[in-house]
Amino acid sequence: MASSTRFVKSFADLLIAWHAKSGRHHLPWQQSKDPYSVWVSEIMLQQTQVATVINYYHRFMKKFPTIKALADADEEEVIQLWSGLGYYRRARFLHEGARMIMEEMEGVFPSHFDMMMKIPGIGRSTAGAISAFSFNQKKAILDGNVKRVLSRYFLVREWTGLPKTEKKLWGYAESLLPDKNIATYTQALMDLGATECSKKPLCETCPLKKTCLAFQKNKVHLVPAPRPHKKIPTETTHMVIIKHHDEVLLIKRPQGGIWGGLWSLPQYEGQSATSKAWIKKHCGLETSLIEKDLKASTTFTHYKLDITYSILEAKSQRAKFPHTWLSINTLEGAAIPAIIRKILLKL
Repeated sequence: MASSTRFVKSFADLLIAWHAKSGRHHLPWQQSKDPYSVWVSEIMLQQTQVATVINYYHRFMKKFPTIKALADADEEEVIQLWSGLGYYRRARFLHEGARMIMEEMEGVFPSHFDMMMKIPGIGRSTAGAISAFSFNQKKAILDGNVKRVLSRYFLVREWTGLPKTEKKLWGYAESLLPDKNIATYTQALMDLGATECSKKPLCETCPLKKTCLAFQKNKVHLVPAPRPHKKIPTETTHMVIIKHHDEVLLIKRPQGGIWGGLWSLPQYEGQSATSKAWIKKHCGLETSLIEKDLKASTTFTHYKLDITYSILEAKSQRAKFPHTWLSINTLEGAAIPAIIRKILLKL
């Protein structure tokens, strides 16, 4: 047991000492231990790089400085501010979570780990980060960067997305927790994974190289194992860009499915006689064709979407179903999917 204790202290102490000299100390969310600030940053950082998140975080916190401000906002406001960050479900979870805290938790972000886990979008690792940073609680994290560090350190060869592999990594993460300086240790572990132990590692400057099994056995390039290759299916759809001078017609996507709640282009499946005929029937608009059979594609987790679209000019803006007209000059700040923005910017 004594040797195990020395090992745990060695891992944590090495990281903490490294962080003092080489870690990240000036990220905007590090300036406050307020759990709301930490929560917003942790959700934004899921599957998104720090450099991308910083500006979004500043804008979001300026617009919604408190849980109450976020809870009182319309979902449209929240989604619009999130536009371009991707994975919009995260924004909806934040909004739902803020309302839950106001309605069910007396407007106070909970300090108890199990209560945090009841908030939409907060999983075990996010709750661990908030617990460590805001409440100085001895809780582990296991985001993508940490999985990579621990996989290499303990030479875990399996893909980290497997349930049995993740369970093993959680065990390692919890066994390494120090009894003090938990916030600094947690930040150091995140920073190491984002910098020295990235996908292209800088092993020579890593503070853990003397005890890292992957480094010692020259297996760093093999760990963690890549996701098993699985061919994803391709789906097709048709869309139409309906212009009226410098504005385009957009419709709101249903909450379920891809791009839920975002504004997108009118869309139809299968074959239609012509785009003009479809628009006349379903939108009630007379149009003239500008260009047809243009192509675009985007890839989701489980499938690829091939889009064929046409561009038409409408003679009026009196469409017969719920819609909005958006100026092409305001696309950057609109709550629309990235691929739709990319298509429209070509105009």
